[in-house]
Amino acid sequence: MARKIVVGDIHGALRGLEQLISRIKPVYDDEFVFLGDYVDGWPDSAQVIEYLLAFSEKYSCTFILGNHDVWADEWLRGAPANAVWLKHGGRETIESYSRVLNSDRHIHLAFYENLRHFVVDSKNRLFVHAGFSTDKGPAADFKDGSYLWDRSLWEEALYLQASHPAANSSPRLSKFAEIFIGHTPVIFYDLEAPVHAQNLWNLDTGAGFDGRLSALDIESGKIWQSDPIPALYPGIRGRIRH
Repeated sequence: MARKIVVGDIHGALRGLEQLISRIKPVYDDEFVFLGDYVDGWPDSAQVIEYLLAFSEKYSCTFILGNHDVWADEWLRGAPANAVWLKHGGRETIESYSRVLNSDRHIHLAFYENLRHFVVDSKNRLFVHAGFSTDKGPAADFKDGSYLWDRSLWEEALYLQASHPAANSSPRLSKFAEIFIGHTPVIFYDLEAPVHAQNLWNLDTGAGFDGRLSALDIESGKIWQSDPIPALYPGIRGRIRH
């Protein structure tokens, strides 16, 4: 049976991505959905993009846009480096591009340009980087870009799961059969694995900090994880929490 595998935020952790994929052991008919934030944090952001481009030549891949990807794309297109971005992994991304030939940067620009804002599949399952802010869904958030930043959907799912676990999802959550997000690291809630709350899955397990990179087979519920990312980058602090 073909697998549909969702991958959480990578944040420049190429070694974690390579290890995770080796544990998944992809086969030809697997379908992958990557939830964004490919860059910023660990040293190999540009190299993550190169890996994913090559990977997508062998396997069916959907790449979702993350907020960190927007910052990197703007810088690659000539905009001044965003000050907030520099404090949250942008410096490491800029350094990683020193290892990419200028003549090859157009390939990366095409990757960023083709990232999807969100995807709804044939089973009414939503794949989006962060969430959405109203009952109308992520398409209504385009004006202010909330679908890249929203944490309220995740917080609502957590609250309902804790207080009313048997109740039906809220109108916002129930707009879709299932929802798959990243963006908010579950390690900030003292959790290590992907979290299922109501009909929402959060796949960001803190690879951008000191957590692991995770993937989920959404048909079977099987989870794969890398080792903690700092163990794969000894001597490099990245965005490790103090």
